[in-house]
Amino acid sequence: MAFTGTVPDASLRGRMSNPIRKELLRWGDVEQLVDVLIPQLRHDIEAMVIVTRGGIVPGGLLAEALDVKDILTASVQFPPINADHKLLAWPEFLQFPHEDVLAGKRILVVDDVWASGRTITSVKDRILGTAGLPELCVLHFNLARSLFGHTRPDYYGAVTDAYIVYPWEIDRGADFALREPDVVS
Repeated sequence: MAFTGTVPDASLRGRMSNPIRKELLRWGDVEQLVDVLIPQLRHDIEAMVIVTRGGIVPGGLLAEALDVKDILTASVQFPPINADHKLLAWPEFLQFPHEDVLAGKRILVVDDVWASGRTITSVKDRILGTAGLPELCVLHFNLARSLFGHTRPDYYGAVTDAYIVYPWEIDRGADFALREPDVVS
C-alpha cells in the first residue's frame, strides 16, 4: 500500500485550494497498475514510444507483457523561462524517433503520469505530424492538474489528485522524494 502525506505548495494558490497530497508507491503498487492497464490495451500495437525518464519502467513492463518489440524513446523538456510565464514554454525534443519509423503505425506512448499533460501531448502531436497513430498510456491521470480540459490519456491505471513518487524515484534520496512538487510538468 502506498504511503500518503500532504505537502503544502504556495505556487498552487489560485489553481487548487488544498495542499498537494503526496503518495509514495511501492513496486507492488506499480505491478497492480500495470495489471489494470494490460486488459485495456490493444494488442495490435506496432511500436511503443516511451517518454523518458518516467515512462521507462512502465513502458518496459508493458512492452514485455504485450510482446512489443519496436521500442523507441522520446525525451522532452520545457526550457525554463520567467516563472510567471512558464506554461508558455515550447517543448524542446532532446531525442525523438525518425518519422519513417512512426508513419502509419499504431504507436502506444507511455509515461508514468499525466500531471499537466504537456509532455505526453507534445509527444502525441509530434507523432501525429509524422502520420503516426498515437494512443496515450499512463499509470496515473491527475485530472485536477491537467491543462487540457476534456482531453485525457486513452489508457490510465488510476485517477489521482496526488503528487506520485514512484519506487524508482525513491532511490534518488530523501531530498528528492520529499521535495516540493513541480506543478507544471
